[in-house]
Amino acid sequence: MSQYSSKQSLELGIDTQCDLRSDTVTRPDAAMRAVMAEAEVGDDVYGEDPSIARLEATLAERLGKDAALFLPSGTQSNLIAMLAHCGRGEEVITGRDYHVYKYEAGGASVLGGCVLDPRRVEPDGGLCAADIAKAIKADDAHHPISRLLSLENTHNGMAVPLARCVEVVDVARAAGLSTHLDGARFFNATVALQCGEKALAAPFDTVSICLSKGLGAPVGSVLVGRSDLIGKGRRLRKILGGGMRQAGVLAAAGLYALEHNTARLADDHARAAELKAALATAGITDVRGDTNMLFLRVESDVQERLVASLTAAGVKINFGENEPLRLVLHKDVTDVGFAALLSAVRSF
Repeated sequence: MSQYSSKQSLELGIDTQCDLRSDTVTRPDAAMRAVMAEAEVGDDVYGEDPSIARLEATLAERLGKDAALFLPSGTQSNLIAMLAHCGRGEEVITGRDYHVYKYEAGGASVLGGCVLDPRRVEPDGGLCAADIAKAIKADDAHHPISRLLSLENTHNGMAVPLARCVEVVDVARAAGLSTHLDGARFFNATVALQCGEKALAAPFDTVSICLSKGLGAPVGSVLVGRSDLIGKGRRLRKILGGGMRQAGVLAAAGLYALEHNTARLADDHARAAELKAALATAGITDVRGDTNMLFLRVESDVQERLVASLTAAGVKINFGENEPLRLVLHKDVTDVGFAALLSAVRSF
């Protein structure tokens, strides 16, 4: 199930420790590096990079959208989407714990004058349709204009059911709002929900796709959506300094990832389920997540002992005070590393 054997990892200079901090730590393998080295390139600001054009066309077709735009990061992709949908003084309704509100430095407000209204996130990672209906503002000069509903899938390791997304989107559509999906781990959601890519993307005017989370590409996100919004996005990308020149080497990595590394996300999900079962056997049962990410809530003394056990086994994790422990499975976790992880949990 792992991408490399321990010997291959050493040959490629990859740290053989089990790094569960994030799936952003995945690195290009030898085959991906080879296609990057051979990539056709051109000046993308002039629209002349064939590899970028191919990547954009591929994702637009796969998600059933008009057009796409290659961008340096997921944060810039979400920011450009919000600025393309909203003018100054207009409102984005989103989740209080969603990335666009909590972890993107308020960019839409700082740079676009947009207002963000954060709503409670339900236990399954979605928003409540009735709550969204209440959040949509009346046509009143005292309020910002409700313009965009921004959802997230997956959220904290949970694949939000498609029916939940559609129910909330229908409320927004009825009030005249447009819709955006932060699909940083879009393909984890399609694998977990066993739904088609077009079906998951269909309710949304724009979708942001990350290529460097779990898919092994070194950098890059793609914003897909309606042609008018992507056209506005291209201008916004220039304003924000996101225009790149011969970036086809990065697009080639993205194309390789889409072809070879999306279906195998099921392996990461299976490992997460195996880890979840091992944690339950060790007495840790407050664990959330049904894709490649697990969030553990334990008492501080238990957390301290668990972290010490994992660290001693060479397992890297992120944790903070009053925050759940997050364990993220991905393609660069070797068989040896995963075995060490399970052993540390079971011995704990």
